[in-house]
Amino acid sequence: MDGLFAPIPSNPLIDFTILLLVTLILPPIFERLKLPGLVGLLFAGIVLGKSGLGILDQDSESIKLFTDIGKIYLMFVAGLEIDMVDFRRTRNRSLLYGCLTFAIPLLTGLAVGQLFGYSLNASVLMGSLFASHTLLGYPIVQRLGIVRNQAVMVTIGATIFTDIAALLVLAICISIHSGSFSPAGLVVQLVAIAGYSALVLVGFDWAGKEYFRRTGDEQSNQFLFVLLAVFLASVGSELINVDKIVGAFLAGLAVNDVLGKGPVKEKVEFLGTTLFIPFFFIGIGLLLDLPAFMVTLTTLFPLVVAIVGGLIISKGVAAILAQLKLGYTWAEGLTMWSLSIPQVAATLAAAVAGYQAINASGDRLVSETVLNTIIVLMLITSIIGPLMTAKFATKIPPPNSLSNLEDDSALPGENGEITLVPPKASTFTVLVPTQNPQTLSYLLEMGALIARHESGVVIP
Repeated sequence: MDGLFAPIPSNPLIDFTILLLVTLILPPIFERLKLPGLVGLLFAGIVLGKSGLGILDQDSESIKLFTDIGKIYLMFVAGLEIDMVDFRRTRNRSLLYGCLTFAIPLLTGLAVGQLFGYSLNASVLMGSLFASHTLLGYPIVQRLGIVRNQAVMVTIGATIFTDIAALLVLAICISIHSGSFSPAGLVVQLVAIAGYSALVLVGFDWAGKEYFRRTGDEQSNQFLFVLLAVFLASVGSELINVDKIVGAFLAGLAVNDVLGKGPVKEKVEFLGTTLFIPFFFIGIGLLLDLPAFMVTLTTLFPLVVAIVGGLIISKGVAAILAQLKLGYTWAEGLTMWSLSIPQVAATLAAAVAGYQAINASGDRLVSETVLNTIIVLMLITSIIGPLMTAKFATKIPPPNSLSNLEDDSALPGENGEITLVPPKASTFTVLVPTQNPQTLSYLLEMGALIARHESGVVIP
């Protein structure tokens, strides 16, 4: 097999062409098999990577660039899709769910680490790996037109809290391992994050409004301004020792009001969802080392089961508690669970950082065994997360509008249901028949796409 593909030179142009070809062909094939197209991209990464044909090298600069851009774009679009009026109303709910989906997995990971004989510091770091999550299922809820569903918005908002908190725990654990931890350093880090968040949210919003006001209808320059904002925010977040995805999410929130629902926003989202975000999922598949994966599964099966099972169960408990507290339906609660399961971006970054942290005695904070297990966790959760999202999210009807409601306290009723205000007569409305369960999900997706383009609503 190596001889067959040896004549193919390795350069960015060929890598880009292969990524385009895979993105075009595989997702429709997997969707015909009743699987999310994202799973097809992950599968393509495994086949094309070092464990398969070896056509693409995950360590090449071009692949790293495409993957990083896709990861940044994923979080940026997630922030861009949030209606800021609704988000401000649900910020307390996002904080509540963020605390639950951070604390419960953290304690579970700590217990697993202690059970298998790891040090307290390593066990806490393992718990922090459980606590974060990556919104791999976001493209699915976006396609279904339910991003503005309150439960989905709360889950998206909770992501920023879990990732920042997990990365803070990582920084503390590494500094303790190296013997350089100090409470003053932690305070400085917290102040830096707070100041940077305010700078991006306020500064980028002001700069965007001024630039758009001065440029008028120059969509090309406005498009470039938005791209500059997201990557500038990502670089800035790394300068204060926070993962780039945090800056990208903040940039999405910052330029949200500036873009509105105009053509520039459509172009920005189109570029990401069509091109760079699929590249990110292919890059995840490239990371898998099948031989190490099989060795880890066979020799460390109890640890793998404890880590994977502990993560899934703890995330489920957090989602159910939030659902019961906030009065959501079971479909919404299960969707919150499925969105919080995938462990990719922040988890992998933290695991690698812990593996590379070596103290004066030559001991690693995260052993190679744990690193391989985390890669297994990443693979399993990145597959079952989108699958579960595709299953549960289709049962949530697209909301009419949360902005019709007076305040955050009035959103759920005493019986746990949300009363939706009927659309006005002038509202663009798509009626979807629900009698045939075999066509329901497809019709809802089609109706959501049409309604979203016209800023309308879907009525099942």
